[in-house]
Amino acid sequence: MPQRQRKLIGTVLLLVLVTAWALLAMALAQSVLTSINSLVAVIYYVIAGLGWVLPAMPLVRWMSRP
Repeated sequence: MPQRQRKLIGTVLLLVLVTAWALLAMALAQSVLTSINSLVAVIYYVIAGLGWVLPAMPLVRWMSRP
């Protein structure tokens, strides 16, 4: 598969991943985190905000292969 095609597929998959991750994190925050300590909420949002990077790393590595 040409690198250009891999980058197109990877970009679409990254957009889907980030969108789904954000929707799931938001739904979890609205259902579970409504009556908790603000420090716990901040920790959750930091982890949820950076958590999509781990699943995205293999996809980016696959996209950049020659």
